[in-house]
Amino acid sequence: MTREELEAYAMQKSMEAESLGAKLSWYEEQYQLSRAKLYGASSEKTPFEQMSFFNEAESESYGKIIKELGLDEVKPTKKPKQKGHKAKILKALPTEIIEYKLSSEEAVCPQCGGDLHEMSKEVRNELKVIPAKIIAVEHVRYTYACRNCDQNGTSVPVLTAKMPNPPIPNSLASASMLAHIINRKYVEALPLYRQEQQFRRYGLDLSRQTLSNWVIKANRLLQPLYDEMHKELLKKDVLHADETVLEVLSEPGREVKVQSYMWLYRTSGCDRPLVLYEYTQGRSGDFAKAFLKGFKGYLHVDGYAGYHKLKEPKEEYDPKATLVGCWAHARRKYDEALKAISTKEGIAAETTKQGLEYCNTLFKIEAEMKELSSDARKLRREKEAKLILTAYFEWAEKTAKIVLPKSKLGDAINYSLNQREYLENFLLDGRLEISNNRAERSIKPFVIGRKNWLFSNTPAGANASAVLYSIVETAKENELNPFPYLEYLFEQIPNIDASNTSELEKLLPYSKDIPERCTNLSKT
Repeated sequence: MTREELEAYAMQKSMEAESLGAKLSWYEEQYQLSRAKLYGASSEKTPFEQMSFFNEAESESYGKIIKELGLDEVKPTKKPKQKGHKAKILKALPTEIIEYKLSSEEAVCPQCGGDLHEMSKEVRNELKVIPAKIIAVEHVRYTYACRNCDQNGTSVPVLTAKMPNPPIPNSLASASMLAHIINRKYVEALPLYRQEQQFRRYGLDLSRQTLSNWVIKANRLLQPLYDEMHKELLKKDVLHADETVLEVLSEPGREVKVQSYMWLYRTSGCDRPLVLYEYTQGRSGDFAKAFLKGFKGYLHVDGYAGYHKLKEPKEEYDPKATLVGCWAHARRKYDEALKAISTKEGIAAETTKQGLEYCNTLFKIEAEMKELSSDARKLRREKEAKLILTAYFEWAEKTAKIVLPKSKLGDAINYSLNQREYLENFLLDGRLEISNNRAERSIKPFVIGRKNWLFSNTPAGANASAVLYSIVETAKENELNPFPYLEYLFEQIPNIDASNTSELEKLLPYSKDIPERCTNLSKT
């Protein structure tokens, strides 16, 4: 080989070695991350009292960032210790008192034989469970006629006693039965096949197909209420959105392996919270755009590009929404990168921890502003958070040039840089939040339920799940107890004009007309 050929060969081997080294680093990161997910703590939270996971030097990084930017250090607030915890638990419960007294024969002094009087008492509290039971209720309606008119008149008036309409005609399902089934599935995540088994232990033979049909018909009753909630949602100024996969077995024209999605839309911190779900046969941003048609406020989202379609200025969807990015997702990237690093003491680890500390600093400042008004929060963000954002993105741009773009650290940095426009938008309004965690918490009940029942059989079942999850989660957000609230709805809706908006508004979870029995007792 000539000198030129040897140099070319050496260059080729050097490039191959560099490529193999990068691949090895990537596989090592994936291995470490998978081990961390399998055996490590699932929480991503970094205690403010210990801003570093590892050593004292790193724990001072928050203070360094604050000092470098010329800001005052924010000290963490401690939650006061709760007192009277037992009394608070028992306060909302009905109380049964069992007294233990001496009989008249026993209440005699053993020393002198005189009568004993009550000196003091000892109280012991405990919780007692009364198992549920199922009974058959027979509704009997009588019809009345006039004997005098029957004997002497030309016509006989007939009067029939009033009887409330059932939620499902020609069915055994009462309002309480429907509320029980829906509460068990959509609040307690108990699949219908397991409810079928429990009913059999009560001596009631109800197939899961029957239960499923009842759920779908109950959804039709609640659909008008869902539509009213949807109209109210679009009037809000600040919303959150998220989506997760849903498998539907029998979708016409689609293979079983094709994934459908459940979308979540909810209000931000307000006095009349709303939580709505929507089932779709895909993840296209057009679904979110159609559902939020007419919405013109701020929308908190994650990094999914499908939401960008809400910014497209088309006439039928005008005005457009303003997207607000999620710093929890940006921080999670650094948390995963740190878990993926095999050695915690090195340039990669220190760089990753530095990015993590910038995110932690932003969250710490936000935690201290929870009690402030929206205007005061906006001013403080302009004063403090804006400086940290500027410093962070300058650091990110410099660091991006020296890290492997396909590494976990490179992915974390590039995510922030690509989402910069949206991550900075929380500065625009004091009502906005730094993360989309509110949406993630609201979609979690559906994710937990999905782990138990795994899939929906039909699109009708998936749509029913969307409506019913919307009703129960909105009820919970408005401090209602889902079971009595559902029972109340199934008692009222069959006996009102569902096309009358004023009648429906009285049944909304935040309506003042909701009876006290529907209140969440733990919040009273």
